[in-house]
Amino acid sequence: MKRLPIPEDVTGDEIDKAVRQELQSLPKTLAEDVAKNLVMVARLLDEDPEQAYGYAQVALRLASRVAAVREAAGFAAYAAAKYAEALKEFRAARRMTGSAELWPVMADCERGLGRPEKALAMAGEPEVGKLDRAGQVEMRLVAAGARRDMGQADAAVVTLQSPELASSAVHPWTARLRYAYADALLEVGRESDARDWFARALEADQAGTTDASDRLAELDGVQFTDALDEDEAAEDAAEESADEAAGAEDSGTGAEKAE
Repeated sequence: MKRLPIPEDVTGDEIDKAVRQELQSLPKTLAEDVAKNLVMVARLLDEDPEQAYGYAQVALRLASRVAAVREAAGFAAYAAAKYAEALKEFRAARRMTGSAELWPVMADCERGLGRPEKALAMAGEPEVGKLDRAGQVEMRLVAAGARRDMGQADAAVVTLQSPELASSAVHPWTARLRYAYADALLEVGRESDARDWFARALEADQAGTTDASDRLAELDGVQFTDALDEDEAAEDAAEESADEAAGAEDSGTGAEKAE
């Protein structure tokens, strides 16, 4: 079995306590190997999904009967846009745990597979009632996305209207919910309302999970110039000036010789 390199600073103890408990069913050395690979999945999931997927596959080959491993493999495949594989792993994890927690991301996999109707149907299943508040919001976001996939932009706007959207309280999902609502409003031509909600999304986005600031600037007609681009342009202009000056000197020298 091909192993991937594990940095020396990774011990495996970094994983969540609940996951560590699940791994206790494995022999100690094997549990440590799996834990280290799961740590690498978590580290790389956002910045390098393909590499995270590779570590997830190693963990999966080592311990496919551990629900946390199947779930990690699902999220790695999901991040790498391997939706069929992600859905398979999420279903396996759900069978092992009996939890409805993965229901929204499973529905989003259906969207990724080009089946928004299936995702929308899942939004009406009894499993949704078993979700916590964060899960309910995630399901609403997926359902709204499915509506937009189906060309039902107005229905997407209505889908996102909820007590969570109207609340002034800020939760981890608040910025994303407000952003999705703003984006849906923009699609139906309500630009002024969209600008207001992009601004509200930005207020709640302490972690910088959305590009609400860029969307606001775009609506306001503001254009940003990258400082590096400016430096490069200045260097290019200086080089052109130097070349022109050198050319002028050469021309002058030629004229003098002709005389």
